[in-house]
Amino acid sequence: MFCVDCGKELKIFRDGACIDCYLRNHSFSKSPEVIDIFSCSHCGAYKYKNTWVTDLFDEILKRVIKNSFYFSNELRSVDITTNYGEEKERIECRVTISGLLDDVKIDEDHEILVRVRKTVCDVCSKRYGGYHEAVMQIRADKRKLSKGEIVAIQSTVETLVESMQDKGNRALFITDDKEEHGGLDFYLSDKGSALTIIKKIQGKYGGSVKQSSKNIGMKDSRQVYRMTYLLRLPSFRKGDFISYAGSFFRISSISGNKVRVFEISSWMEKVFDVNDLEKASILGGGEIIRDMILVSQTEDEVQIMDPKTYRTFDVRKPEPISFDSKMIRIVKLDDEPCLLPGEIQDSENNTKGI
Repeated sequence: MFCVDCGKELKIFRDGACIDCYLRNHSFSKSPEVIDIFSCSHCGAYKYKNTWVTDLFDEILKRVIKNSFYFSNELRSVDITTNYGEEKERIECRVTISGLLDDVKIDEDHEILVRVRKTVCDVCSKRYGGYHEAVMQIRADKRKLSKGEIVAIQSTVETLVESMQDKGNRALFITDDKEEHGGLDFYLSDKGSALTIIKKIQGKYGGSVKQSSKNIGMKDSRQVYRMTYLLRLPSFRKGDFISYAGSFFRISSISGNKVRVFEISSWMEKVFDVNDLEKASILGGGEIIRDMILVSQTEDEVQIMDPKTYRTFDVRKPEPISFDSKMIRIVKLDDEPCLLPGEIQDSENNTKGI
C-alpha cells in the first residue's frame, strides 16, 4: 500500500501512513524548557519532591525528568537517557526518551536547561542550629575516664553513627561532643539512635544506664521531650588488680554486667557480676607490674631478684610453667610478690608444661 504522506509503497503503520511519516507527525513525550533541582550547599544532598536524598546527580535528574515530562500512555517500556557536560549551576542537557510503540522502538530527543539551586536541607539546618534530641553522658564511678577510654569511646560513638548513617539514617548526626566532669558528653539529633548507641557502649565497657527526660515544647500538637542517657562505667577497668572477698584478682575483661577475672594465687578464671564487685578495692593497674630477674626455678617455684635492690625472693608457681626468659613479671600485693600468668609474661619466651 502507498503511504498517504510520502506516497511510497511501504507497510502502513497507522492512519494510512508509514512508520517514519507517522512518527514525524506525532510525539509521545513532551518536556518543560527548564528543570530546577535543589541541592544542599553543606552536605550535597538533593531534594526530590519533599524528601532530601543522597543519590547521585544523574539518578535525581532522571527522577525529576520522569516526574516533570509528559509521556503518552501508548508508549511502553520507557527509558530515559541524559547527556550533559560539567555539573554546574546551569546545565544544558539533552534528554532522550526511548520506548516501544506497538513493538516498534522509538527515540525522542529534548533539549532542556537544568538549574541547580543551592539551599540548605532539613538535616543541615538542624545540625548548624545546634538541634539535638538526646544527650549521652558517659562517666566512671569514683574516677575520671582515662585518656585511652576517652579516645576509644569517641571512636566507638563516631563509628556507630557513621554505620547508622550509611544504612539510611540521614537524620542522625552528632551536634557536639565535649569532655565534662571527667567524662564525655555527646549531643545527638535522634534519641532512639542515642539509646541504641549507649547500650552498645555499655555492652563493651560495662556499667549501668539511667535515663531522664525534659519537656522542650510542642511539635505537630505533641509534646516533645529531650532525653538524657547517663552511662556510669565501673570504678575498675580491664587490667586492674583488685582485692575482693579476701582474695586478689586481675580483671581480664568487662562485658555488659559480667566481669571476667583471674585469681592471682591460683590463676583460675572466674566471672562476677559488676554489682558484686562494687565494694572491691582497686590496687592499681599495669603500673604496679614489675620486672624481676630470673635466678633459678624448680617445678614448684622460682627464685627472682629485684634489679634495683638485688634482693631475692622465692615465689610459688600457681601451676606448672617453665620460664625461658631472663626476666619475670610479678606484682606485689600485701608486700608479697606474686607471679602473673604466662599470657602476661613474654609469650614468645615461655612454654607451658614441665
